[in-house]
Amino acid sequence: DFSKQLSGFSSPVAAESFNYKKFFEMVGLKKKSPEDVKKVFHILDKDRSGFIEEEELKFVLKGFTPDGRDLSDKETKALLAAGDKDGDGKIGAD
Repeated sequence: DFSKQLSGFSSPVAAESFNYKKFFEMVGLKKKSPEDVKKVFHILDKDRSGFIEEEELKFVLKGFTPDGRDLSDKETKALLAAGDKDGDGKIGAD
């Protein structure tokens, strides 16, 4: 069950415990089709700008499970750096 897999990222788990590599492995994004990855992208792109910005990433866990916690600023910046392929401070759909 997907929610059980993500329970380690839920409240009240301590801040600074988020590991984006483990998270990506758990949700299986590398195994998803390009269409499925785009669906996830659009769920996370709350303002429909075509990019996932730092503020949207802060709440990424809540997009997967209702009791997910907010990421700390440090965790958010690490996740953004992992997905920001061109260094513009946001993650594009491609």
